[in-house]
Amino acid sequence: MSAPVATMTQMTSETGFPKGIPAPATRALNGAGYTDLRQLAGVPAAELKRLHGMGPKALRLLQEALEEQGLSLG
Repeated sequence: MSAPVATMTQMTSETGFPKGIPAPATRALNGAGYTDLRQLAGVPAAELKRLHGMGPKALRLLQEALEEQGLSLG
């Protein structure tokens, strides 16, 4: 029997963000008051880029995860 295929990005319960988001980016998001992916809907990518620890990989993963939920960065 094969494992079920996940259609949505897997979220980690510890962080509230998709798996694969680097720890520095997670700390940056938490430090800015973001604790859950859905809070990022509509937030300008430029604003997130200014956070220390937020790199292009994290931004890409966050945008992809939001798009899977029909949302996006601002």
